[in-house]
Amino acid sequence: MGEVLKELREKSRKRKLLLAQTLGVSGADELRHVLGTAEVVEKSNTKEPLIDQDNEKKDNSDELVYKDSSMFLKGTQSSNPHNDYCQHFVDTGQRPQNFIRDVGLADRFEEYPKLRELIKLKDELIQETATPPMYLKCDLSTYDLKNLNSKFDVILIEPPLEEYQRTMGATNMQFWTWDQIMSLDVGEVAAQRSFVFLWCGSSEGLDMGRVCLRKWGFRRCEDICWIRTNIKNPGHSKNLDPKAVFQRTKEHCLMGIKGTVRRSTDGDFIHANVDIDLIISEENEYGSLEKPVEIFHIIEHFCLGRRRLHVFGRDSTIRPGWLTIGPEPTNSNFNADLYAGYFAPTTVTTGCSERIEALRPKSPPPKGKGSAGGRGRSNFQRGRGRGR
Repeated sequence: MGEVLKELREKSRKRKLLLAQTLGVSGADELRHVLGTAEVVEKSNTKEPLIDQDNEKKDNSDELVYKDSSMFLKGTQSSNPHNDYCQHFVDTGQRPQNFIRDVGLADRFEEYPKLRELIKLKDELIQETATPPMYLKCDLSTYDLKNLNSKFDVILIEPPLEEYQRTMGATNMQFWTWDQIMSLDVGEVAAQRSFVFLWCGSSEGLDMGRVCLRKWGFRRCEDICWIRTNIKNPGHSKNLDPKAVFQRTKEHCLMGIKGTVRRSTDGDFIHANVDIDLIISEENEYGSLEKPVEIFHIIEHFCLGRRRLHVFGRDSTIRPGWLTIGPEPTNSNFNADLYAGYFAPTTVTTGCSERIEALRPKSPPPKGKGSAGGRGRSNFQRGRGRGR
């Protein structure tokens, strides 16, 4: 009988510990206060006459201090602070994306040795075939992009949107409206098959960015999303859009395609399925418009074209293999003839080694079209073999 009693007590102790962990208290001794049973136990053990209950409730309400929402969530699924990251954000200001693991470039493929080797080989090939960095300080509102005298395989556009003035506190620059951005002659400097990456913010830019792509002759084919964490500086943002209820913690980069490029057949120009279309990194300091450097890695891993243009670049974004233009660079070293001389007809792309070709994920080839005029399902290309 004594062994059975010990076993029951041990099970009861473990249940109390688990319940304490679920309710977010430090130990089993505080369960009575959290569950509201401490007052009942004290009343049952006392023999003093009852006092005015209304006055007692008023006194207790003045002394109660609520540090989190656990008292209001008893009996609900949201009472577990280890799973409800949205409620944790309300209580602490730490965003749910802060708890996503392995988001950095260094440890993302720790458990996938083949992908880690592929990224390493591609980075080495990109570094070997990159042109020296060039940059040009110019006023893009008056500069004609045709003066660059070159066609580009990849164009990254990072405009200083008016949205950043109210959401990020940036004030020391000239902001561009979407009409001004649309007036840029991007289509004239894009190669026959090329890609454009346009940072468009998180509000009206999602719609206006699509309008820009259509005007420049591109089709929208992807949306790269930057999820901003606040691990270093948790809290609630005071800069909200007018009449906004929710706090925006992400930003979008629209990707457009020009020409006919298929993932399953154009392996000489694109390597799809290497990176994901999601960037999770720390939010910049207040007033900074810097974008995550991972966008460059995504572009370089995806497109094998060596002619890369960064519009609205800064000194901090100058990198090998890119031509950076905009009003922010403090100096210029661009020479149109010298830049064009870096690209012969056979060296427009970085090329690919046999090992990279063996390691990279491939899209399956499209299914046969079947007999002419047939109505069967074989005539319809589905899934990942579909061209963008």
